Amino acid sequence: MLVGLHISNIVLIEKLNLEFGMGLNVLTGETGAGKSILLDALSLALGARSDVGLIRHGCDGASVVAEFDVAPAAVVDTLGECDIECTDGLILRRTLSADGKSRAWINDVPVSIKTLKAVGDSLVEIHGQFANHTLLDAATHRPTLDMFASKNIPDYNDLLASVHTTYSQYHAAQRRLTELQEMLARSASERDFLEHNVAELRALSVRVGEEEELSTKRAAMMNAEKNAAILAEAQQALSPRGNSLDAQLFAVAHILQRIRGDENPYQEQIDKLYDVAETVAQVAQSLEPVGMDAENVDTIEERLFAIRAAARKHRVMADELPNVLDKMAQQLNTIDNSDAELKKTSAAVQEFRKAFDVAASKLTDARHVAAEKLRQRLLAELPDLKLGSADFVVDFGVTAPSALGTDDVVFMIKTNTGAPFAPLHRAASGGELARLMLAMRVVLAGADDAHTFVFDEIDTGISGATAAAVGNRLSRLAVDSQALVITHSAQVAGFADRHFKIAKSVANDKTTTSVHEILAVERVNEIARIISGAEITPESVATAKTLIKK
Repeated sequence: MLVGLHISNIVLIEKLNLEFGMGLNVLTGETGAGKSILLDALSLALGARSDVGLIRHGCDGASVVAEFDVAPAAVVDTLGECDIECTDGLILRRTLSADGKSRAWINDVPVSIKTLKAVGDSLVEIHGQFANHTLLDAATHRPTLDMFASKNIPDYNDLLASVHTTYSQYHAAQRRLTELQEMLARSASERDFLEHNVAELRALSVRVGEEEELSTKRAAMMNAEKNAAILAEAQQALSPRGNSLDAQLFAVAHILQRIRGDENPYQEQIDKLYDVAETVAQVAQSLEPVGMDAENVDTIEERLFAIRAAARKHRVMADELPNVLDKMAQQLNTIDNSDAELKKTSAAVQEFRKAFDVAASKLTDARHVAAEKLRQRLLAELPDLKLGSADFVVDFGVTAPSALGTDDVVFMIKTNTGAPFAPLHRAASGGELARLMLAMRVVLAGADDAHTFVFDEIDTGISGATAAAVGNRLSRLAVDSQALVITHSAQVAGFADRHFKIAKSVANDKTTTSVHEILAVERVNEIARIISGAEITPESVATAKTLIKK
């Protein structure tokens, strides 16, 4: 719902802040007061083409801000692609500079005018100069009929779900069949290639993690060879002349033990020699190479290089080779069992297509029932809107199967007896089209995400009972949504939930348009002015009070 409209320097509007509410919001004023300027400004905020002629004379630029309280699902999806959050409503802002440049923001995030228009079209449906009513696009007719049917045909959503499910199954089977046929077409040239590679990979029999394991072992064995050479050099240093150093130390200690006396004066040195000799013996023993893998380094290298060569050949990591083998083996198996697989898949396609056709046929029947209900309800609305000679039908064609069935749906209308039916946007124009759209929106209330409807002078060319019928239907449409109506009709204005008066004033040689909400006596007088013109009479006041329904 549109909750606020803020306009700066648009034509006759210098600065204007409006607050709208749910229900029917009516705007009235004398001819030339500037009612269309409001629609110009709103359309600019919704992404309409910019025009520097909208900038107020003497100003460098203009701006419009439109505030909405909630965002429909379609808008949330669109803004999600732009990383724009809209949990607390939406603020659409548009600026226009005198050099013709225009910029747009949504929730203070810069966006393209294309994005702004896509969002604006989802938020507001305009019937008037800047018409963007979605029902004139035939692409919206099938989903609109489906929404109407879901509210008026029992179990209709179950039919839609059944078509969606059976089509998904059929489409998946058809895709599998196509893939199988394409693969079999290539099988003759690929069979030898697959057989060779499967045999090669099976013979290689690579384990996940084996490459890292072999690489680690190879590095360790190469280090072990280097260390053995170092150990040999250390042992040579301990035995420079073939006699081990520990033996020489023991020999010296034994010689010194032969010195006679009550107490050997070299006993302390002798003990140290023995200790050193034992230490040297332990060191020499520890320098013997231990832990050497008996496996030959060449064998490990050969295995490692073979694994890496296979990985390069198949352009994968070594640990992915088992998966490559499985995939190729499955392809080879499929080729070997191609006849059986092809027959099985073809049978599945036929089975799923049959189930889809049954579900789609039931959906088509339900759509025809819904179309007739829609027609009868719409025709019941038309006579009061001075469209008694009009007729409406839903034209059904056949389109390619999809998750939505096989129906091509187009709304057709004729406005005069004896005239041929034509697509909606070709069969009516001007006031007829506006009233027709109103009738359709009343009948389809709740059938789409549009929450705000704008009607610009929908009362053109009608009066009396027809204008009252228009006002009644605008009020009905606005019960669960919001309608903004620019009108010259007292009957339409009488149905307003909120009434705004547009006025023009001149001060200091400047003309300015202002808008404010009117209540009570002021509202009665405005409707009386519409009835009687410039001079308000007691009779017009009495009639105005009668017309005010709320």
